[in-house]
Amino acid sequence: MTDRTNEQWLADLTGATDIQAAALSDLRERLQRGIFYYLSRERSDLSGLSSAELTHMAEDLAQDATLRVMENLDSFRGDSQFTTWATRIAVRVAISDLRRARYKDYSLDDLTADGDLLPVASTALMGDMPVGPERSAERSEIFERVSAALKDALTERQYQALMAVAVNGVPLEIVAERMGTNRNALYKLLHDARRKLRTHLESQGISPEYVMNLFQE
Repeated sequence: MTDRTNEQWLADLTGATDIQAAALSDLRERLQRGIFYYLSRERSDLSGLSSAELTHMAEDLAQDATLRVMENLDSFRGDSQFTTWATRIAVRVAISDLRRARYKDYSLDDLTADGDLLPVASTALMGDMPVGPERSAERSEIFERVSAALKDALTERQYQALMAVAVNGVPLEIVAERMGTNRNALYKLLHDARRKLRTHLESQGISPEYVMNLFQE
């Protein structure tokens, strides 16, 4: 690989065909190394993969990362080393791709089962630590009322978005993609859903603060 200054990187990556090809090859190799380091050192969830498997993942991700860097060349301002800037983009590409892979089979239709909240929602609220019988009964009653409020106060789209993001922890970009919308529109949908849910619960004498305190261990 050729060592280049920031200016040389920009010139070579936008230069004549043969010069650009060499620069792209060097860039891809650098990004692959940076991604491999991230996958092997920063991602404990991938610790079960072999070095060969991580290398293959890094190779694939480096291809996409190289394209992303090229698409964003005009945004490079020279505040850092070009390779440092490009590697940050590559890591973001890796994070996004891994999120998508994790939720590739995720379906908004799976949020309900026979009209009830999925067990994950119950687990998220109820917790798995033992509590006294009175507190347990109070939790069960409030959980049922919150469950009903989710169904009664929200539209199906608001319900799906809130359950996916707030309960199941699905990344916003994944939910937006599944719902055929964008992040800004999803933010608005979630804001409206939370406001409607809060108003509905408060009309029944249940404040969000009370619910949070009740389910804290």
